[in-house]
Amino acid sequence: MHQTLFVQSLDLACGVFLLTAVGVLWRRELSALVRLLAVQGAALAAIAGLLAVHESSTELAVVAAVVAGLKAVALPRLLRRALDRSASESVLRNHLSGSPAPASTPAALEDKPRRYEACPPPCRRDDRLADRTAVPQQALRRETRPLVNVAASLLAAAALTLLAYAAARPLVALAPSPVTRAAPVGLAVVLIGFFLLATRRRAVSQIVGVLLVDNGIAAVAFLTTAGVPLIVELGVSLDLLLAVLVMQVLTTRLQAVFGGTDLDELRELRDS
Repeated sequence: MHQTLFVQSLDLACGVFLLTAVGVLWRRELSALVRLLAVQGAALAAIAGLLAVHESSTELAVVAAVVAGLKAVALPRLLRRALDRSASESVLRNHLSGSPAPASTPAALEDKPRRYEACPPPCRRDDRLADRTAVPQQALRRETRPLVNVAASLLAAAALTLLAYAAARPLVALAPSPVTRAAPVGLAVVLIGFFLLATRRRAVSQIVGVLLVDNGIAAVAFLTTAGVPLIVELGVSLDLLLAVLVMQVLTTRLQAVFGGTDLDELRELRDS
């Protein structure tokens, strides 16, 4: 690959990699966060692939393929499945709580007021149930109560990016090249991931923050050492996949027990 084309392609991939992290702070819809995470995984795989072509490294090309399959396809699909399962359980919970009394219910219980008696006569039960389930569905798929608003989050992302470039300047000075000059992008994504972990409440947002940190660390490794050994990348990828699977189960359990994925609910837990 020609040097100029390589540098331009690498800058483009790193730019997309950083912009997706900023986009995660901008969007509140959890499904949008998952889509941005998939795009970031593809950008990380593109960085590894460009380095593989530039270095003529077969091992690095295999690592790029593993990164693309895991971080651009498998992990976002797991998170999307967790979102869909949480939404389905929320609908099921609402149906069960809003179901009418069965025919065998004792007369003493029949005297209790129905949940939907306040609805006007033209309103059908299906409409009432739809109105009742609409709000939880929307709240479930959005980060409704972040600790920091969007504008402040974007300003924080800009400040963290400047901090990353300032902190990485001595590292870049050791071996200045077009590749090492892009290394601060990975460090900026790591800092943005930690910021996301500190300011978001939903369990899925927390998982996305962990994956942002991991992607940033991988980008720094690719850009400063021209990649990592294949066996190391496979081991880290499998550990990350296992961690996301465990988090998916915990997210589903949190939804089943508390009716939502807001981690503030865990403050009510006490040792028995």
